[in-house]
Amino acid sequence: MACDHSLDPLALRIFNHNVYEYRRGVRALFLMTMGEGDLPPILTRLANTGIDHFVQQVTATKVNLFFGSRAFVETTRSIVTKPLCQLSPEEDFMLGTMLGYDREQQCLRYLSRVLRPPGVVLSH
Repeated sequence: MACDHSLDPLALRIFNHNVYEYRRGVRALFLMTMGEGDLPPILTRLANTGIDHFVQQVTATKVNLFFGSRAFVETTRSIVTKPLCQLSPEEDFMLGTMLGYDREQQCLRYLSRVLRPPGVVLSH
């Protein structure tokens, strides 16, 4: 990847660390939000290394890139069919758990979402 001059160096560093963790079995699914312009060299690297991925368009210039184990990516593809902020509490819980987020925190987040009155938005 010596010719990735247009790729944000921080995005590349984070991506490389995520690939390292994936190969070591630390986590099976990763999410990176990035500018659409940073995506092509990363997709090339994922293809060259045989790592499955799924791209979700966020805005005209921003994307969410999910990558990792085939089963995790396919499950994510079936869950993430709308903006992440519109996921149901159950979908949000499943995605957060698959991404390796702290399970207790995911349980607390889920409970806060299902126990609040409809239409109430929690600020973080």
